Amino acid sequence: MRRRRIKVRAWRRGLREMDILMGRFVDARVEALPAEALDELESLLDLPDDAVYRWLSGTEAPPAKHDTPLLRQIIAFHRHDGPIH
Repeated sequence: MRRRRIKVRAWRRGLREMDILMGRFVDARVEALPAEALDELESLLDLPDDAVYRWLSGTEAPPAKHDTPLLRQIIAFHRHDGPIH
């Protein structure tokens, strides 16, 4: 149930670009994420779209508290620059 809720939230961000970025990652990876990563993902989904979009697009570095392995996984997923664990 939790993973299903995350999928819905990821695809209903508000900004179409964020729907695509978050939704595709979640569709591909949510089933394999451990509980700790799900916590991080839910926290990320609570943040404003414009801030997260800047981090994902590389136009702004995320603040240290949000620069997590999960955020780096999402960025790498869309840049195709390495394996995702």
